[in-house]
Amino acid sequence: MRELKKSYNDIAAVKGVSFTIDRGEIFGFLGPNGAGKTTTISMLCTLLIPTGGRATVNGFDVVKNKLAVRKSIGLVFQDPSLDERLTALENLIFHAMIYGIGKADRDRRIPDVLELVELSGRQNDLVKTFSGGMKRRLEIARGLLHRPKVLFLDEPTLGLDPQTRYHIWEYVQQLIEDEGLTIFLTTHYMDEAENCDRIAIIDDGELIAMNTPEELKESIGGEVVLIVAEDNRKASLEIKDKFNIAVQEVNGELSLKVANGSHFMPELIKALETTVISISLRKPTLEDVFLDLTGRRIRDEKVEGMDQARVRMRARRGRTR
Repeated sequence: MRELKKSYNDIAAVKGVSFTIDRGEIFGFLGPNGAGKTTTISMLCTLLIPTGGRATVNGFDVVKNKLAVRKSIGLVFQDPSLDERLTALENLIFHAMIYGIGKADRDRRIPDVLELVELSGRQNDLVKTFSGGMKRRLEIARGLLHRPKVLFLDEPTLGLDPQTRYHIWEYVQQLIEDEGLTIFLTTHYMDEAENCDRIAIIDDGELIAMNTPEELKESIGGEVVLIVAEDNRKASLEIKDKFNIAVQEVNGELSLKVANGSHFMPELIKALETTVISISLRKPTLEDVFLDLTGRRIRDEKVEGMDQARVRMRARRGRTR
């Protein structure tokens, strides 16, 4: 992908993004709400036409060879897309027919993908009787039915409990081993992002960092001190003035990066005139990387929907002013 762009009227949703994904890689795509994640995926999956730049998936151009791209990919979007009035088996048969998979091939393939996600015993049950985790597993099975080379997972475990999320990731890891898949993933769960071979961080339509999870965390340097003071604003000003350290406040907590936290904390408490309510120390996380690069955290309570719809709404509001 080279200088991929997408604009709506005069609003740029994706601003010249470039990267390459290796075969068999789990590639994570992170960004705050409205950053351009879903817009980028939609272009790679041929659901949106790029405004500029060029992208290929499995060697096929996303504009010139749409059909070949679609045959090469599996897609699991964050919004449910199963027909709950049908059984699990009927959903898979319908998908196979859309992709032109012959009866003999689908009769072999459907039991395989159902067994892979441990739904063989529920193939004749209506999807409306399934739990959220079971529906997600069925969507993954459906995405694998036509033997794609690349599987796109857009927030694959959104809204699932931690145990189910863990099991979904077990299936993903097995897919890579058994199917030789390349995974393109978006998630706002930082523990999930740790499973990626590499992570790209996008903000305001621009790629601002890309590396392995460990190297991204090491790029911050030092340790993270977290403080809650009686007066956070006053404490922040004191820290900046006395120690010349950048301070960020998120959700009522001050965050600062230091070289040697265990030695720095007693010195900090002694120097502050403001009362410290709580103070803690930890190693940098991907959440800290994200905060350091974007100035905000990824919120659990609201995850990005379709970026392009949001951009269109902004454009319409702009035209009516």
